Amino acid sequence: MPDYSYDPYHYRLHKANGGTYSNYNHKSFLHLSEIEISKHLQGLQQNGIYPLLQDNTSWFLVADFDKSDWQRQALKFLEGCRSKNVPDYLERSRSGNGAHV
Repeated sequence: MPDYSYDPYHYRLHKANGGTYSNYNHKSFLHLSEIEISKHLQGLQQNGIYPLLQDNTSWFLVADFDKSDWQRQALKFLEGCRSKNVPDYLERSRSGNGAHV
């Protein structure tokens, strides 16, 4: 979910009147700054990237495998990437109980 800047008190009033976050117009995207990147690298927060192009397509994706069969699922995903000649990279999750491709 994107990170926004908004007035929480104003939003509460909007919500009390039947509004939702998706139709709340008084919010703006927060920019990814060096401070936010530093917090991420220190393990203080998690950041995600959603690289959508103008036509709502993307040129890369990340898959997270953390269920009990994560090893089998991650390897199957890698096989699919390689069969389509899609570059891939496998990394172990920080917990050691999962993987990211």
